[in-house]
Order: sequence, then C-alpha cells, then structure tokens
Amino acid sequence: MAEQTIPCMLMRGGTSKGPYLRLTDMPDDRDQLAELLMKIMGAGHELQIDGLGGGNSLTSKVALVGPSRSQDADVEYLFAQVGTTKKSVDFSPNCGNMLAGVAPFAIESGLVYAQDGKTTVRIKNLNTNKVIHSTVHTPGKRVQYQGDVTISGTNSAGSPIELTFLDVAGAKTGKLFPTGNVKDVIDGVSVTCIDAATPVMIIHGDSLGKTGHETPSELDADEIFMQRLEELRRKAGLLMGMGDVSNMVIPKPILVSVPKEEGIICARYFVPDRCHKALAVTGSIAIVNALCIQGTVAQEVVNCALGTSEFKLEHPTGYIDLTANWLDGQVQSVSLVRTAKPIFSGLVYIN
Repeated sequence: MAEQTIPCMLMRGGTSKGPYLRLTDMPDDRDQLAELLMKIMGAGHELQIDGLGGGNSLTSKVALVGPSRSQDADVEYLFAQVGTTKKSVDFSPNCGNMLAGVAPFAIESGLVYAQDGKTTVRIKNLNTNKVIHSTVHTPGKRVQYQGDVTISGTNSAGSPIELTFLDVAGAKTGKLFPTGNVKDVIDGVSVTCIDAATPVMIIHGDSLGKTGHETPSELDADEIFMQRLEELRRKAGLLMGMGDVSNMVIPKPILVSVPKEEGIICARYFVPDRCHKALAVTGSIAIVNALCIQGTVAQEVVNCALGTSEFKLEHPTGYIDLTANWLDGQVQSVSLVRTAKPIFSGLVYIN
C-alpha cells in the first residue's frame, strides 16, 4: 500500500507553531480527522518522534483552513490541539496565535487574492463560529513576513499582522458570564468564569497561595497546586454549563496579580495542565473583557478604570498589548498585533 502524502505548510503563528493544512484535503468525519492529525503530529510520544510536533502543547497545534461557506467570511479555520504523550485531539478551543498564520496561508494557498499594500482576510473560526479580521502587509500582492515587530515569546521580528476579534462574548457557551455572575465562589475560592474569545476561570494568585509572579516551571513543579487548580477548573466547567471538562482543554485557568514591572495586570495562563510560557491571544481577550467589567476578580485585583481602551498585560516572557473597541458602554471588539513566520512548505507523509 502506497504512503499517503498531504500538502502542508509549517509556520510559527504568534507564540505557537504547527502545520497549516487545507480543509479540503481532510476527512469530514471528526473521528477520522483526529486519527489523521495524531499521525501527522506524532501524538503518544513525549518527543512526538514520528511526527511534526515539538513535544510541547505550544508546538502541537494544527490549523485547518478552507474556503468559506458563509458571506461574512473569506475563509474558514478549524483549530486542533493535539496531545503530546497522550493520544488525543481537542477541537473545542480556538487559538489566536495560530490564527496569525491563517491569512498568510490562505493567500499562499490561493484561497484569497492579495491586494497591493495590505490585505484584510475575514476568517470564520469553526471552533467558536466567530469572525476575526486579519490584516496582512502584501506589497506587490505578496505576503510580507520580514519586519521590525517583535512579540514577547519569540526570538525573531516580523511584519505586523493585525487581528480584530469581533463579537467575542459567549464564544463557546453563548454567554459572556455563563454562570450568570461576574464572580463565583468554588470551594471557598473567588473566581470569575468568563467566556470572551474562549472560556476561562480567573483567580487571584493570593487565593491559592501564589504571588502570581512565579515562573511557569515553578508552577508546573508544584503538584499539589496543579491538582488543586485542575479540581477548580473542572468544577468551573460544570458551573459554566460545559459538563465534564476532564478531557477538554477549556475552560483555561488564569492566575492574575498586580504587575511586577509595567502593564495593567500580571497573568499566568494554563493550557491547562501546564503554565503557558507567554499568554494566549484568546486568554488575553478574556482578561481584557474581565478588566472592563466592575466586580470581576481581575477588575478588583488592579481596580482598572472602566472605559479603558489600551491594555498591556504582563506575562512570564514579556507583554502583550491589546485595544478594546467600545460602543455604547460595551466592548464590541478587541484588536492586537501578532507576527507569523513560514518554516517549510511541502508534503507530510502519513503511514
């Protein structure tokens, strides 16, 4: 039997990395798709030795991109979080970092025709059914990757990719506050359960005996803390109407604290079984929305002035800057800048 090959482009998108594949090359059945992606990434081995994965949750991600079936978007994007040591695929979350590479990939693949100067691609995320606008620099109608923008968590500069997330409230649950409260108490711990771009559970670091400035490795090494965090996450999932989330990566836990250096708030974001070395785009958007609403855990930690538009969030390797776009006293969209870098384009072998 001949080996199967599939066209593939490996890219760094924001602070993540993974293959970008065409949806039209993939099976429609989700179980069959999951099996295929586990083979492509090498799930089930700590080094993902038989696949493209890098042995870390941030480098075991897949972006699947295809033509849009709706008039409000140019392309569709399905994100998959593939397990490393565990053979698993989770289609429930969106990934804003991998999203940074979707517009460049769509242009390179011929799904979208580039304009001279800048090209805005309307992307419908199939994980959340939300639309994001991505503006890419395309001088001479070609994607420009080189530039002088450096984002924390990467070591190479690139051309800015402007992402605007529209209608972020209720990405998975249909409600900004799925529990009906801006703050809940789970096992004596105050939490904010908010669904904006992605569902998260926000906790003040002090509530779990942490400063919130620990390194990711320090937090990962504290087994008692990590177990406690997971217990709270699962109970938050139930409160948010998501059922048993033990085999899902959402809701994501976020520890918040007063910033150590600069920025409006400090965050430690979990994915969820280990601490992110930076801060996910979708998690950042959830934090911004929480900061904009009176009475949330995040807003109480730093007493953020309502109506604030510019946000600098501190994370383990630097900062992420976001802009909240207000209308009639409510956040209508959130924008930020990412970069992307192509690594290779070719065929991935399936056997």
